[in-house]
Amino acid sequence: MRNGGAFFFAASLHVTAAACILLAQDRVAFEVASVKPNSECALETAVSPGGVALKGVPMKVILMQAFKVDVERINGPSWIETACFDVFAKLPQGGKTEQIPLALQILLADRFKLNAYKESRAAIGYALVVDKNGPKMKESTESSNFMRGRAPSALALRRDGAGVKGAMTMELLAKTLSRAGYGPVEDATGLNGKYEVELSWASDAALRSTGGAPTVDGAPGISDASGPAADLFAAVRQSLGLRLDTRKATVDFLVIERIERIPTEN
Repeated sequence: MRNGGAFFFAASLHVTAAACILLAQDRVAFEVASVKPNSECALETAVSPGGVALKGVPMKVILMQAFKVDVERINGPSWIETACFDVFAKLPQGGKTEQIPLALQILLADRFKLNAYKESRAAIGYALVVDKNGPKMKESTESSNFMRGRAPSALALRRDGAGVKGAMTMELLAKTLSRAGYGPVEDATGLNGKYEVELSWASDAALRSTGGAPTVDGAPGISDASGPAADLFAAVRQSLGLRLDTRKATVDFLVIERIERIPTEN
């Protein structure tokens, strides 16, 4: 799942209380669904208004997609990190992409007997702000070849989770940095539009050992054999002219009370 400093291109996959109900009242279930264990973790994902096609995806990543909670904030049995599954599911006609998370929740409850709830916990968070000397990023243009001939909307992530490259809004950058494993990040830059962002930082071995900074795709990427030397906070200032300021935050955790490893038959 990780490969040194290589980058890969990933497609965007588009109540907090002490305990919350697993499923909403106005939920939409998949019309047809196939769920099977896969001994190989290929990490191939496709999400569309028609449904989902997940091949060799770890259960923890499926839970992340269903509940929109970062994988390091999912508390459950250890096997959810290594057990992979194929999920091919179709929404009813007229289905929408935003209905997929709840449909996945229903599928998990039905096939894996999932019983889970969300819980808010105090945490250290960060505000992404402009540093004193101003941003160093260029605004993205249609004629730019920043992504080396790939689509302007393409996003490249280091396979070890410690880097990102792409033309993006600051909101998207903040969301990407939130997955680095240090804590939630909110955009407070006041910068509008899209900017050319290329950022790499020294991968934290402690975060890697606890499952931080996950990747969800196995597409080939760009080699970066030398590896960066600066940590995330220094890299943000040096490369982007931005800064991460500490702030208090609350984050959602998913607490799994029950989940079976073998799904029921299709």
